[in-house]
Amino acid sequence: MEHTPQSSLTAIWTNVEDHALKRQSTGLAQARARATEAGAPQGSAAQAELLRVLEHMVGATSVIVVGTGAVVETYQLLDGLDGHGLLTAVDSSAQGIAMIRSLLRELSDSTQATLRAVSAPARVFLPRLNAADYDFIVVTGDTDNYRATYDQAFRLLSKGGIIAFTDMLPFAEQSGETSDDQAAAVDAGKADAMRQLLADVEDDERFDCTLTPNGMGLLLAVKR
Repeated sequence: MEHTPQSSLTAIWTNVEDHALKRQSTGLAQARARATEAGAPQGSAAQAELLRVLEHMVGATSVIVVGTGAVVETYQLLDGLDGHGLLTAVDSSAQGIAMIRSLLRELSDSTQATLRAVSAPARVFLPRLNAADYDFIVVTGDTDNYRATYDQAFRLLSKGGIIAFTDMLPFAEQSGETSDDQAAAVDAGKADAMRQLLADVEDDERFDCTLTPNGMGLLLAVKR
């Protein structure tokens, strides 16, 4: 069986992402723009849209977003709750939690869902939560978020619940203030952590999982 040429895959990904960006609501597009202008690049529009659909598929009523200024994901997941349930956003960065709190204040009048924004590292906050109380967990942002959330995921999720790890295939971020060698080293560190996490999740018999090409690589794991 022949593989699709890399150029074709890139074109497909670009077209899907462009389509998802055009489908964003005015409120979501504005939230993305504000976050980006504030220096917090946002994730894939198509990926965030998929997360909302998965949330619907499992009938989630309690959701956790662990991220670093994950405005787009938080917006889509709140939308997916259809005005009910509980959304908990966990962010240990000062800028990130400020953006999330601003977003939740803005959206609070349009939903009856309970909104909770927590400024704390995932490894500190997640162990405090009740077991089997959550249907859907999304992890974004800093590398530390991933291992800490995975360590608590089986305990926190209800049976059939999903944990979604975004950006599993990191690329080096180039900037005028960072040398190519420094960027490569940072990226290599995250890449190593993601490879180990992928191996651990795939070997974990408590979950059924798959790595998908959505966004920058989306790992989905369902609690058995």
